[in-house]
Amino acid sequence: MTMILPPLLCRSHFLVLLLLAVATPLTAQDPPAKRLIEWGWDEPDTRFIRENVRKMEEMPFDGLVFHVGSSKDGQFTWEMWGARKFDIEEFQPAVDDLKATDFRRFTDRFLRVNVTPGNVDWFDDEGWAVVLNNFAVAAQVAREGGCRGFMFDVEQYNAGLFDYGKQKRRDEKSFEEYGTVVRQRGREWMSEVNRRFPDITVLLTFGYRIAQPPEGKSHADSHYGLLADFLDGMLEACSEQTRIVDAWEYSYTYKERQQFEEAYTTIREKSVEWTAAPDKYRRHVAAGFGLWMDCRWRQVGWSLDDFTKNHFTPDEFEAAVRSALTVSDEYVWIYTEQPRWWTSERLPAEYVSALRRARTGGK
Repeated sequence: MTMILPPLLCRSHFLVLLLLAVATPLTAQDPPAKRLIEWGWDEPDTRFIRENVRKMEEMPFDGLVFHVGSSKDGQFTWEMWGARKFDIEEFQPAVDDLKATDFRRFTDRFLRVNVTPGNVDWFDDEGWAVVLNNFAVAAQVAREGGCRGFMFDVEQYNAGLFDYGKQKRRDEKSFEEYGTVVRQRGREWMSEVNRRFPDITVLLTFGYRIAQPPEGKSHADSHYGLLADFLDGMLEACSEQTRIVDAWEYSYTYKERQQFEEAYTTIREKSVEWTAAPDKYRRHVAAGFGLWMDCRWRQVGWSLDDFTKNHFTPDEFEAAVRSALTVSDEYVWIYTEQPRWWTSERLPAEYVSALRRARTGGK
């Protein structure tokens, strides 16, 4: 016997199903599109982007990493984790550049931020207030400029910011005491950034893996041991809309898909064991990869005609990029030093073609 529902009940049932469909979050069957990002020694400022965007967008990227200049003095990227206090007004020209740029292809743009010079002691409240101010300014510039967020370079170029053995008060403060304050600073950093940019995406050059100690040693012996505490604080304070990508600089040299798969397991599974905020880690952290196209050029050179001398031949580079895009949750970034994508200097056409084929499945 067939039961015929009254029209009102049918309509109500339909509305319930519709609301459930709208409210259902994305699942593993709805992954984000893969994104290819450029970053290297040709890192542009906003004026260059504004004046050259049409030519730049001819290259096979979905976005790029860039820096902003101050209208006064100082190098924002390299001085933001220091004593120099920057004001948002200094970067209005940069914001204006970004707003005036007719972006068509570069949907994913990231402002580079560093941990340099990194000479502010973690227990220095006044010094830390300056650091917070500077990153709040950076977050506002990125949001007002229509960016996805930060490329957060946590490499210790100048000082051992995350190295307990190099801390100013290591003789009077234990590693655990430093870890507690660093974790608090991580919460403060993320809260201040989110206050200006609630749905920010943060690409990390290195995540929890680099903070792990040598075998048989403790975190106090790791050159990046305190980074784990800072990342814990970031996760504890981040908004629900925040996305953090372990962009895994370790993959610079990778050629085999298995290498990317093993790294993916470390990011998505092993790292959960290394964080004090595992639930938030699972919700907010994704896996990405970096590839250095002219890797080891100081040792092997960067040949413009005999590609077998380079770390990657065009075919090897194509295969590596394709593997990285396949395994990554979303982002893959291409790093270069000698080749310049935006001016085509020392950039053989064969490598450009290889990158195009990698992102289109060989077509």
